[in-house]
Amino acid sequence: MKIIALETSAVTASVAVTEDERLLAQSFQNSGLTHSATLMPMAADLLKNTGLTLDGMDVVAVAAGPGSFTGVRIGVAAAKGLAWPGDKPCAPCSTLEAMAWQCAHVGGEICAAMDARRNQVYCARFRAENGALTRLTPDRAMGLDELADEVRTSGLPQTLVGDGAHLVQRALEGLGLPCALMPPHLLYQTAWGVARCALRMAREGQLVSAAAMAPSYHRLSQAERELLSTENRTARELGAERGRAQGGKAAPDQAGAK
Repeated sequence: MKIIALETSAVTASVAVTEDERLLAQSFQNSGLTHSATLMPMAADLLKNTGLTLDGMDVVAVAAGPGSFTGVRIGVAAAKGLAWPGDKPCAPCSTLEAMAWQCAHVGGEICAAMDARRNQVYCARFRAENGALTRLTPDRAMGLDELADEVRTSGLPQTLVGDGAHLVQRALEGLGLPCALMPPHLLYQTAWGVARCALRMAREGQLVSAAAMAPSYHRLSQAERELLSTENRTARELGAERGRAQGGKAAPDQAGAK
């Protein structure tokens, strides 16, 4: 099974082509350029340089989140564009699971983490054994203190991977909990991990159509949070004005029963 995989969920961008468990080619860029300008040329050059074609791909895979809202949208849109003309099945992969596949050979417990700002990380934990992964937790956004408590309960050393790995390392080491970072060339998100996750999804019948593929953010964007805050504030102000208009009495639907 040949898979073309895209990864744009954070600061790095990469494209990989695999055949079953074998990596045929990968292009990786961490230059600070926008993914919208680099991703599709990377994909085209990768296929050209390997003598492969999009028609020869069996699956189109992408890191569908969590991650940067803009980055995830770019990746999913590009994957849809590649898959749609040939009606290729798609694998919307968990970014966190894809990162864990990069270190499945290490064994033990793996904590995949991305910086979610506001003293939080997107994270998920896995157990690796004989090159296979078992998921221990769902993908979620959580505070570093909460994650540290969870790891303390586990009682096992953690292998850390992802652009939030350094944040988790400081939190765990500050509490005396054993952990280790993956080496630099395996620390950040790569399309190879996405392809490996996609292969697992294909074997378990979890592929979807291009039309059905969608991002998985796991948290509202800043713009959505600000809009919700504004709406809540407006509702409170309207309620206060209604109360003043009624002479300080509660509105009928808010009054207690007598």
